[in-house]
Amino acid sequence: MHTQDLPASSSSPFAGLPLGQLARDLPGSTAVFRRHRLDFCCGGDMTLEAAAQARQLDLATIERELSELSPQSLDDTPTDTLHDPDALIDLIVSRFHDVHRRELPELITLAAKVERVHKDHAEVPAGLAALLQEMLDELQEHMQKEEQILFPMMRRNPGAVLTPPISRMRAEHDDHGRMLQRVQDLTRDLRLPAEACNTWRALYAGLDKFTADFMQHVHTENNILFPQFEEQA
Repeated sequence: MHTQDLPASSSSPFAGLPLGQLARDLPGSTAVFRRHRLDFCCGGDMTLEAAAQARQLDLATIERELSELSPQSLDDTPTDTLHDPDALIDLIVSRFHDVHRRELPELITLAAKVERVHKDHAEVPAGLAALLQEMLDELQEHMQKEEQILFPMMRRNPGAVLTPPISRMRAEHDDHGRMLQRVQDLTRDLRLPAEACNTWRALYAGLDKFTADFMQHVHTENNILFPQFEEQA
């Protein structure tokens, strides 16, 4: 099953799906399960409904939290938003910055667990947690500079030429891309061993989503927002 095959929470709940299946196929769900102390690894065969009942938890609350893990797609954004810097900046912050801040710490936690539990496995991605922490630290600094300096400049001066600060952000995007390639190298392009546990599968599913989000993030800034504030050749 793939993420797009998961039921839409507005009409079909997650209740009948096993925790392990959700953990593998819905990136970010492991954070929800850990918050509610639901065992998605060893207890991964239990359905969400049964697990919630066993712990006397409110199923609707958990389902709502799971439904919020599917962020807005840029493809669904009205065309006029893409040419409105204020609206586009709002979208970038909510769709990418906030999502990175929420999801990367969970991926670091999962990576640390996989490295610890499977340290003797030939295919364990040794060093991944540290690399993801380094990437989070650099992304945090980068996004803060955008949100506190560059984006306010854009909001105050629509149509202004802001080539020097944008050039610095483009260079940092390139640095982040190289770090992402190191993640791909460490994980052998996210190839799982056949016996991978649910935590390992959840980690790689989350990394796959993060990779797609990051590439869309950089594309949105480099190719849609930034050119509106650069000199045109």
